[in-house]
Amino acid sequence: MAGPPLADDYRAAGFGRRIGWGEHPAVLLVDPVQAYAAPDSPLHLGTAEAALHAMARLARAARRSQFPVLFTAVHYDAEPGADAPHFARKVPGLEAFRAGSPHAAFTPICPPEPGEIVIRKHYPSAFFETRLSDILNVLGVDTVVIGGFSTSGCVRATTLDALQYGLRPIVVRDAVADRDAGPHEGNLFDLDSKYADVVDLTSACRRLGEPPQPRPEQA
Repeated sequence: MAGPPLADDYRAAGFGRRIGWGEHPAVLLVDPVQAYAAPDSPLHLGTAEAALHAMARLARAARRSQFPVLFTAVHYDAEPGADAPHFARKVPGLEAFRAGSPHAAFTPICPPEPGEIVIRKHYPSAFFETRLSDILNVLGVDTVVIGGFSTSGCVRATTLDALQYGLRPIVVRDAVADRDAGPHEGNLFDLDSKYADVVDLTSACRRLGEPPQPRPEQA
């Protein structure tokens, strides 16, 4: 006999309750760079452009309300294996993030503005061996609203560490993307069940202070 649907089973086990928003959010955009957006990149994601436009909307909403907007980027000054030997052995595509590579640059759809904080990292999590936790603490941030690439990789690792550093992680479904719907949806389900609140773009932007969008006039 088949068991209950997965979502019902998780709810029965006590997963999936809401963490909720705090009072002092920041938008954290994980690796919105050309490595995922450029068609000639080995790491290109077919869904990257839609996610980038969603990230740009999140950033605009936060800036309007004067909430911090922070960016991350994987970055290697030279051979990736020098900074992340086993990671580079596992994922040769990390060459895209070597200094000087056009794929390491931020995209024109969603670049940081002058003065915004950019965290350079060697590994998936934006928190691992960076100053991100200290920076968020100084800014008084209690909630991180997360978009970026990829859902199953750097977004997942960053979200988990955000929770472990005592922050409230809010993952915006429309603003993250992956190579395939399987890992994308599977990781969103798991994050929403255990480690974060997964929300849609419009609700996140409203919480960040975006004015209601005008309704199209009825014909």
